[in-house]
Amino acid sequence: MKYYTLLWVVFALFITSCKEESGTKTLYLAHTLPQTHPVHKGILKFQESLDKKSNGTLKIKIFPDGQLGSEREVLELLQIGSVAITKVSAATMSNFVPEYHVLGIPYLFRDKEHQFDVLEGPIGKSILEKGSKFYLRGLCYYDAGSRSFYTSNKAIRTPDDLKGLKIRVMNNQMAINMVNAMGGSATPMAYGELYTAIQQGVVDGAENNPPSFVSSNHFEVSKYYTLDQHSAVPDVLLISTKYWEKLTDQEKIWVQEAAEESSEAEKKYWNDSVEESMKIATEAGVEIIIPEKSLFAEKSKSVLEEFEKENPDLSSLIEQIKKN
Repeated sequence: MKYYTLLWVVFALFITSCKEESGTKTLYLAHTLPQTHPVHKGILKFQESLDKKSNGTLKIKIFPDGQLGSEREVLELLQIGSVAITKVSAATMSNFVPEYHVLGIPYLFRDKEHQFDVLEGPIGKSILEKGSKFYLRGLCYYDAGSRSFYTSNKAIRTPDDLKGLKIRVMNNQMAINMVNAMGGSATPMAYGELYTAIQQGVVDGAENNPPSFVSSNHFEVSKYYTLDQHSAVPDVLLISTKYWEKLTDQEKIWVQEAAEESSEAEKKYWNDSVEESMKIATEAGVEIIIPEKSLFAEKSKSVLEEFEKENPDLSSLIEQIKKN
């Protein structure tokens, strides 16, 4: 990875210096998502808006599909200044900024409107700024939907139906605690292994948002999709402070405005993708279950209690979000 990074540092510095001489600055943006993903479409809007606002003097060159590495690896490239911008999950950013952990608490947000009132208000903006001491300045949030359970052979209609089921989760303590609290058996596993694991019965199911459920083809091996919507962890658009500090005041305004415009556009792209994904899953014979979410929220209360016990300094932030 060090040799790989060094090559990109040299290449980025060479290209950037050439562009700056001609009055144009080119910012590299790398992310891990496919080009069909609604978040990538939001990033294209960011690229378009910034080009228009700057009259072509600020340009974005996008490297999608994990071309420059995993989320963690690209964050490291931002920190050393060889890549300017990236998109990562807020869960990934929680490794740097503890406040991002809060955004993954089950049923913290009452609904989508409450979530983005928080994220786009003073609370969310404060969290975005906290990454700056790690050279990772947040620009905006992208909608990454709500995660729900899907299973191969047994329908989940209430939390009791999770008993005895092995549910794949990310290797994230909060996700593990949540599934276990609801009565299931949380099973961390690499995402790339999941299709075969469900197919062969190694796990009974998993949890994710509708676009991921369909794009991964997990709907082919899962008969039931229960829209309990237990968590809504957003994505975050970040810029390296090493690049941010090189921008003029006017360029910073353009970048921030373009980011916020792309966030608004991405919400629509996301909603369209959810609608299309649900249509594909339904036509494939997946039973869509709309459960009583309050039953799942009640079962997961211990996750919040445990989190506050371990992170007492974040309790006030949680209360602010609840009261927002």
